[in-house]
This record gives sequence, structure tokens and C-alpha cells, in this order.
Amino acid sequence: MTNTADREIVSARVFDAPRELVWKAWVDPKHVAQWWGPKGFTNTIHEMDVRPGGVWRFAMHGPDGTDYKNEIVFIEVVKPERLVYDHVSGPRFHVTATFADEGGKTKLTMRMVFPTVEERDNTIKKFGAVEGLNQTLGRLGEHLATM
Repeated sequence: MTNTADREIVSARVFDAPRELVWKAWVDPKHVAQWWGPKGFTNTIHEMDVRPGGVWRFAMHGPDGTDYKNEIVFIEVVKPERLVYDHVSGPRFHVTATFADEGGKTKLTMRMVFPTVEERDNTIKKFGAVEGLNQTLGRLGEHLATM
């Protein structure tokens, strides 16, 4: 197994919500559109086919009016334990999201692996990826409280 730590962005958070609910918030486009992205962002989901080989196409609308088009291809879908996908629009990266039951709460771990250290570093610098991921998970927590 190759060590990818120098090419990764990893974040984990425990949500006070059952795993099935956290899973639903992740795979139902009506829910995803409400929380995906950093603070101030909104989303238009064009397509979300959560199955191996399925495509998720969406636009994130930044608070400054900039649109960020995204395309994701799902590799593995194990309800309600794991989603594995490739972000195939730039920047390219591979994601494994795991949903672990912790006594009625859910520990979500997101691991983003980039092809090179330089691409990871550039994504952190250009898009604020670490802070953006933390804000996105914060928004997920806020959304779960309303479900």
C-alpha cells in the first residue's frame, strides 16, 4: 500500500445524528443542495446518480457570484457506510467518505487524495480547501439539526 499522507486532506467530525440520517443528507440532492460548500455558497444540482459509475454534476455558486462547475463519478457506494468517488473536473482528486456509527451518533471521515503534493498544495492555496471542507462539514451539522 502506498503512503499518500503527503497528498491528502483529511477531516473527521462526529455528528449528533444517526448514521442513516447523515447518509440521507449526503445522497439526497434536495438535502445536499442545502449544505454543500463553504459558508455563503449555494448549489444547483444538475444530476446526482448515487451508484457505482453514477455521475454527480452540480454548480457551486460563490458569494461573489462566481460559479464553480463540478463533476463527480461514484466508484463505490456501500449504504450507509462508505462513499468513494472521483472529482473529475479540476482540480482532480479521489475521495473516501466513511460513516461510522458511534452509539447513535455518526463519525464522518473524509479523505481527499490528490495525484501529487503540488496539486494538493495548490488546491489548498487557490481554493482554501482545508477551511472550505471544515465549513462544509459545519454546514452539514447545521442542516442535520433541521432534518
